Amino acid sequence: MSRKAAKLLEDMRWSAANWTRHDLDTLYIGYGFKIRIGKKHDVVSHPGFPQLRAALPRHPKDLAKGYIYHAVKLIGQLQVLEGGETRR
Repeated sequence: MSRKAAKLLEDMRWSAANWTRHDLDTLYIGYGFKIRIGKKHDVVSHPGFPQLRAALPRHPKDLAKGYIYHAVKLIGQLQVLEGGETRR
């Protein structure tokens, strides 16, 4: 995990508003996820834990808060599976 991704995660836990697709990409990649390009959505998955998956809109104008909530939840599940820090 990168320091920047950890900071983004902490900030996203406080507020789900006003995040960009680039922020989500940075978060997911910083935690070891891979992003596969799709037509309308891109698919995010973790190579070590294939059950951890998410879809991201390809060209969002405004990123819905649900994408942020799901990202925070997915990273929390990753941390539990890796035996690292616990979810909040």
